[in-house]
Amino acid sequence: MRRRGNEVIDRPHGIDPRIDEIHLESEAIAFRRDRLLAALALMAGAGLAMALPFALRAGAEFFLPVTAALVIAIALVPLLEWFERRRVPSSLAALICVLLFLGVANIAIAAIVLPATEWVRLLPERVGRIRDTLEPLLDVYASLERFIDDLVVQFGTRSGGAARTVTIETPNSVLDLIATSAPHAAIQMFFALLVIFFFLAGWTKMRKRTITTRASFDGAMTTARVIQQVVDATSTYLGTITLVNMAMGAVVALLLWLLGMPTPLMWGGIVAVLNYIPYLGPIASALLLALGGLMAFADPWYAFLPALGFAAIHLIEANLVTPAIVGRRLTINPLLILLALSFWAWVWGTTGALLAVPLLIILKTILDAAGKPDIAGFLFEEGTLTGAYHEEMGEDEKAVHNKR
Repeated sequence: MRRRGNEVIDRPHGIDPRIDEIHLESEAIAFRRDRLLAALALMAGAGLAMALPFALRAGAEFFLPVTAALVIAIALVPLLEWFERRRVPSSLAALICVLLFLGVANIAIAAIVLPATEWVRLLPERVGRIRDTLEPLLDVYASLERFIDDLVVQFGTRSGGAARTVTIETPNSVLDLIATSAPHAAIQMFFALLVIFFFLAGWTKMRKRTITTRASFDGAMTTARVIQQVVDATSTYLGTITLVNMAMGAVVALLLWLLGMPTPLMWGGIVAVLNYIPYLGPIASALLLALGGLMAFADPWYAFLPALGFAAIHLIEANLVTPAIVGRRLTINPLLILLALSFWAWVWGTTGALLAVPLLIILKTILDAAGKPDIAGFLFEEGTLTGAYHEEMGEDEKAVHNKR
């Protein structure tokens, strides 16, 4: 008779107790082997995780358009399946999806880029107007600064130093920038469109082949479920956020039209696009609207109304509209969103920031279905990367393990 934890197990008569000891030793050896392999996997994974960002950043010319195309293609899969259910051939359905995407993108570019080019061209000419508009506020600041300096002088502290000169350089022409980068950008866009088309055209066959090549029925069902979850989560997020952003952009454009702001559709489009970037996008929109208001209006208090109006609309959208529409299905930890924004913005700039949340959703969906490594258990509970040492060791096993 032997004891395993609180459970008493009868040992059949005639069995040598040394067999149990040999068995326990083999279990301890297997456990150490698994832990060694897990440690090697952990080090290899850490090395890959540290090298991957630099590889993505160095190869941005290839990885950026491919990643953006794949995210857009995944978001277009429900539309593709809608056409296929109506007996439209896959290639023709994929072509229709690409053409619809191009139409929406061209409308957005025409509404935003062309008026924005004119605003950038006028910026050097409006610098003096901005300074005149801000002069009352600057006078208040200067008076406050003189008051503080007088107090410092009265307390016997002399503040000196050369006056700082601020030089405002004329920004480079957007047309020149587009002209110099147009061929390269056109090639990347054409390559991305090809990736979207061929991904959508072969989506049904690729999904069927991925599922049917699994070795077991459970594996096939799990693969099908993960693929569907990735498509549903990505398309639901992008579709919902797109509708919300378009509605908010329309409301902002209407408000700016009522305030007399030039090119209100352009500002509504900028607000809609930047709102794809959580937290940082609305801040950038408010700053741009404040700059635009200073360029358009002479009264400093009236000039800040566009930014203040947008801030009020965004607060309503972020705290009431979006949570009510999206619900809890796509709730993500804000810390993860900030980390994803910081990472992808460092890797690919503004485009990376736009892709941060969709990529986070895809990665989170896959990890939730495939399982996450138990690194804390591996480090602190003598487990492996996939969990702790599941079988509890009894008193005899612990004794053998300690001897080793």
